Amino acid sequence: MSASPPPSPTVPVNPQKARSGLNRIWHAAGYSLEGLRAGWGEKAFRQEAIAAVVLLPLSIWVGRNWVEAALLAGSVVIVMIVELLNTGIETAIDRIGPEWHDLSKRAKDMGSAAVLLALLLCTSIWGAAVFQRFFHG
Repeated sequence: MSASPPPSPTVPVNPQKARSGLNRIWHAAGYSLEGLRAGWGEKAFRQEAIAAVVLLPLSIWVGRNWVEAALLAGSVVIVMIVELLNTGIETAIDRIGPEWHDLSKRAKDMGSAAVLLALLLCTSIWGAAVFQRFFHG
């Protein structure tokens, strides 16, 4: 029996790498939507997305100018971004195997800490803006 030849270096393993232009953008957008759908399956992301539906329009009202509104809205979106990245880390670690490993725990803990920091940032920005707008004249 002969072994099959290695793949040709000109043929990428991932077909997305061979795409270009609008075709690549179209497929990338599809993958992004799939990522959002997968994120929706996670309870934490779903809660943050529901909060964003309320907070994003509120950011325009609470912010006294476009910079404040952008900061308020951006802090909400950052929480969602970090949550998706954390879920990606957890998913990749879980794919490796269910057994406990110190490095797996460390990666998951750091992802969780990143979400915590994003939530603290968002909360402090919103707290300061609400205080400034409604309690500080």
